[in-house]
Amino acid sequence: MDLTVTDVPDRSRYEARFGDQVAGFAMYKLADRLVVLTHTEVDPQFEGQGVGGRLVQAALDDVRSRGLHVLPVCPFAKAWLGRHQDYSDVVYRAPPSRVID
Repeated sequence: MDLTVTDVPDRSRYEARFGDQVAGFAMYKLADRLVVLTHTEVDPQFEGQGVGGRLVQAALDDVRSRGLHVLPVCPFAKAWLGRHQDYSDVVYRAPPSRVID
């Protein structure tokens, strides 16, 4: 059975499913032009099968397709992004500060 990842906006999360079974999810907070990835969790029976990576990648593909940026607060998502530089364009970069002393 294939893994599918879908956005479930009413639960503020992306879900990875094998059929009807939730294999994992990535929680988020949606702001005006920004998606904050807050937590990723994979069911223990699916750990080590690439579910978390596919989940984060699908979430980032969705964010990119919507013209938004992502702020990875979740340690797993942040680490995944560190290993996949081809997604650096979707990562939120705070504008430089113009504060002076």
